[in-house]
Amino acid sequence: MKKLTLLLAASAMSLAAYTASAADELTLQLKWVTQAQFAGYYVAKDKGFYDEVDLDVTIKPGGPDVAPAQVIAGGGADVVVDWMPAALATREKGVPLVNISQVFSRSGMMLTCRKDMGVETPEDFKGKTLGVWFFGNEYPFLSWMDKLKYKTEGADADIKVLKQGFNVDPLLQKQAACVSTMTYNEYWQVIDGGLTPAELTVFPYEDQGVATLEDGLYVMEKSLEDEAMKDKLARFIKASMKGWKYAIENTDEAAEIVLENDATGAQTEKHQKRMMAEIAKLIDTENLGKLNEESYNRTVNILLAGDSKLVISKEPEGAFTQEIWERAQK
Repeated sequence: MKKLTLLLAASAMSLAAYTASAADELTLQLKWVTQAQFAGYYVAKDKGFYDEVDLDVTIKPGGPDVAPAQVIAGGGADVVVDWMPAALATREKGVPLVNISQVFSRSGMMLTCRKDMGVETPEDFKGKTLGVWFFGNEYPFLSWMDKLKYKTEGADADIKVLKQGFNVDPLLQKQAACVSTMTYNEYWQVIDGGLTPAELTVFPYEDQGVATLEDGLYVMEKSLEDEAMKDKLARFIKASMKGWKYAIENTDEAAEIVLENDATGAQTEKHQKRMMAEIAKLIDTENLGKLNEESYNRTVNILLAGDSKLVISKEPEGAFTQEIWERAQK
C-alpha cells in the first residue's frame, strides 16, 4: 500500500511537471504602463486563469516610446492592446493587424479645458492651444477637428496643436487651454492638481459624436492562418475575459493586484482604485470581449468622414474577426 501511495504521488508530481512544461507561451504587449486600464490581464495571471487553460502568459508594459504595432510587427509580442484608429491606420500602411476581441465598448477619451482660458464650447477652440497625445492617439482628435472644419496645420491653422506629454502639466500651468484626458486617468490628475470640476469644461468624445473604439486585442493576420495559434488565442481570450469579469466585480482587489505588478512603484492605491472603478463603466459585461460590429462601423465612418482623410483613406477589409471570440465561448 505504501509503495502504491508513493507511486501515485510520483505520478501526480510527474503529471504536474509535464503540465507546467506543456503550457503554451504567449506574450501580450500593453499599450501603456502597468495600471488598472489593463487589470483584467493581471488578474487572469494572478488568479491562475491562464494556468487553467495551459497558457504561460508574459505581460509586457508599454510606455511613451512603445508602439504596440511596431512591437508585434517585429515579433516582440503575439497579441497587443491598441486603439482601433491606430490599428486601422497601421493596417492601411501595410502592417496587417486584426482585431480578435474588443474589451472596451465605450470611449473614455475627453478634452478637458479651463474655463478661465475662455473655453466653454467647441467654437471656443479657435485660436487656442490644445494638448494632444500622438503615437496613434491623435487620430480621433484630428478626425474631430476635421469635423469642426478647424485646420490643425500650416501658417493659417485655426488652433495650435501641442504634442502633449503623458501628464497634464500644460493645463495646470496654463500652457494650453485644453489637454487630452481619459475619464479614468488624466482627468483625475487635473483634479488632484488643484482644479475643481466647476473650473473645467469637459468634452467627452462620446458626447461629441466622434468616439472611436479604444482598448482592443490585435494579432497579426498570419497568426490566424495557424490552427494551433488560433486555439492558443481562443484560450487566451477565454482566460482574459474571466480576468476582466473578476476585476469588474472586485474593483478594489483588482487594483491591488495591479499595484503588486507595478515594478516602477509609481502608481498609488487611491489612483488605481479610482481608475478601476471608472474602467468598469467602459466595459460591456453582457458580451464581454466581443466586438460590436455597429461600433466598429461607427469608428470606421468617423475616421472616413473628414474631407482630409487624416487617418484612413478607404474602408478596411479583414480588419476584425469574431472567430477567436466565438471559439473562446466553447
